[in-house]
Amino acid sequence: MKKSVFIALAVSFLLIGFIPAQSAKVTAQVSPITIIDWVAGAGAPATGPWQNILVNTLHTSQQKDLFVDVSLEVGLYTKTLVKSKLGDMDSALAQAGVEVRVLIDPGTTKERVAYPGAVVFGRRTQTLSAVFQGLIADCLSVDPETGNVIVDEECVEPEELELILDTMNANAFNFVLDDLGSGDHTVQVQARITVGGALGGTALGSFEAKALVGKGAVSVEEVRMIKGEDFVIQ
Repeated sequence: MKKSVFIALAVSFLLIGFIPAQSAKVTAQVSPITIIDWVAGAGAPATGPWQNILVNTLHTSQQKDLFVDVSLEVGLYTKTLVKSKLGDMDSALAQAGVEVRVLIDPGTTKERVAYPGAVVFGRRTQTLSAVFQGLIADCLSVDPETGNVIVDEECVEPEELELILDTMNANAFNFVLDDLGSGDHTVQVQARITVGGALGGTALGSFEAKALVGKGAVSVEEVRMIKGEDFVIQ
């Protein structure tokens, strides 16, 4: 039986559909809903809270290790606009990124984070700078005494340059958890968004940054790894 779970997020909702666990393997699907949208204001990148995007359960009859394979579409949108005149430099920076982690038995005394912890599924830093003289139409006059051309600096309008990048990529990562005890366990995939930007130079420009998680799936497999051979923590 297919279920749907709605989880409240900062500016939108994420609809999660998942299939009940069968034996030792679990499969889940995510609908293509935006997790977080544009963030306004300049300054250091702002990182949102961890949000649940996939939740499922499985039963282990004895102590086992887990391989958790998470595959997600990650979309990043960055826009930078600069304005310059009279040879002054203007710059704008936009940043966007998505991190993913896996929790086992969240909210209990047995809660653990699967190795290697938080993983970057997508990240972009976009910087745009420009130095222009500006638009001088109707801003010129001739000095009647010297014959020199005079530019009215108050009249000069800034020239503009804009760069927009919008990408969507599917990424995957294998998370690992060792020595999982017997019983019923919850496997929870979480994501968080980092967005931000800054203005430099004359600070006449602007920036925008967005990030989203689209379609995805997670599979969980219980295994018994060779101790001291295949699992190394550094």
